[in-house]
Amino acid sequence: MRLSGPILLLLLAATQAQGQDAGRVRTGAAAYGDWHSDSPGLRRRITPNDLPAPYASRSASNTPSVIGPAAGAVPRPPPGFTATRFAEGFDTPRLMRTAPNGDIFLSETGSGHIRILRAPDGAPRAERNEVFASGLELPFGIAFYPPGPEPRFVYVATLNSVVRYPYRPGDLRPAGPAETIVPRLTGGEGGHVTRDVQFTPDGSRMLVSVGSASNVADGMARRPPDPAWDTQHGIGAAWGHETNRADVLSFDALGHAPGMFATGLRNCVGLAIHPVTKDAWCSTNERDGLGDNLPPDYVTRVKQGGFYGWPWYYIGANEDPRHRNERPDLAARVTAPDVLIQPHSAPLQMTFYPPDQTGPAAFPRPYRGDAFVALHRSWNRANRTGYKVVRLPLHDGVPTGEYEDFLTGFVHDDDAVWGRPVGVTVAHDGALLVSEDGNGTIWRIAPTR
Repeated sequence: MRLSGPILLLLLAATQAQGQDAGRVRTGAAAYGDWHSDSPGLRRRITPNDLPAPYASRSASNTPSVIGPAAGAVPRPPPGFTATRFAEGFDTPRLMRTAPNGDIFLSETGSGHIRILRAPDGAPRAERNEVFASGLELPFGIAFYPPGPEPRFVYVATLNSVVRYPYRPGDLRPAGPAETIVPRLTGGEGGHVTRDVQFTPDGSRMLVSVGSASNVADGMARRPPDPAWDTQHGIGAAWGHETNRADVLSFDALGHAPGMFATGLRNCVGLAIHPVTKDAWCSTNERDGLGDNLPPDYVTRVKQGGFYGWPWYYIGANEDPRHRNERPDLAARVTAPDVLIQPHSAPLQMTFYPPDQTGPAAFPRPYRGDAFVALHRSWNRANRTGYKVVRLPLHDGVPTGEYEDFLTGFVHDDDAVWGRPVGVTVAHDGALLVSEDGNGTIWRIAPTR
């Protein structure tokens, strides 16, 4: 097709802008921006010193329309990469995890299915699409147990339970019936519904993330029911309808020996274990209602016994004005998160690119060992953000505090989007797979050969 002069000029301008932004770091107020400034290669660094005051802007309600993609629409990766459609036709595709044999397990939350997608190394599209399990209530997190090349079970975190299926690598159906491991995660109803599950590297503990039942402990009594609540439930653990919410819970592989791994994480949607340092990480949705640019969402290493502030504090010891003077005893005990993300971006699944990845679609060496995070969407922000995948540079497993636009182009205009990224996983051949639940597709991003 021959391009007209105006279209050619627009494409040239976009390419030039992308080249100018590559490697550039936006800091301070410029780090906030919106979707208009998104560009693969552009980096942002937001620090606690950059936070505006609460209510510096009005709290917005700005949910976009989700439309079908225009003919030929594809997301935009950095130069040197190509994005192609890997699979489509799903009912709310969400988290993805890659099994040791290379099969892609997908939680199809809308239908209550766990699916398996299979493709040979280097194949641009999935060749098999099978339902592994069905009849689940809002399934999201998926984990293989024991960790390593020969798991015997697939664990699935549903709305309020954890179940497992007997499994051998290569199985397209469970080898037996489901077994309920944790029959009830929390007594609270409503609120956030995504639950992720991961195992510590030695397989001794199962971590399960459970988001809050409300925005900022709305309706929770001002005092805990027991003076020893923190001792029994963890530092800063919420109570009432928020009991066992906004936390990362801990169990053994049989669902026994329940405990609290970390508290005060409003909605740790994505759990991940770093392949080298073995640190647990969370991608976290922070609270709403304090203005366009407050507070940032974040991605962070999560320490056992750590308290991350919700609902009383955010991004360190910044007190939420809606809980003023309620818990001054906690101010010095808040752990500040590692990487701050544009507020209201809604980071969902995260994954680490394996440092030793090989295969026909392996990413260049500078990308290996870094984290990739899906930013789902904003609604509580006048200037739209999210709707992209970002890369977090790490040095020996330690985040720099910066993040970089990696896959953009899902926003149509100020009022409409055609894609909302959710899941990210690395395929056996090294390609990065991205699910989006706006139009039910999965995209494959690979180096251009």
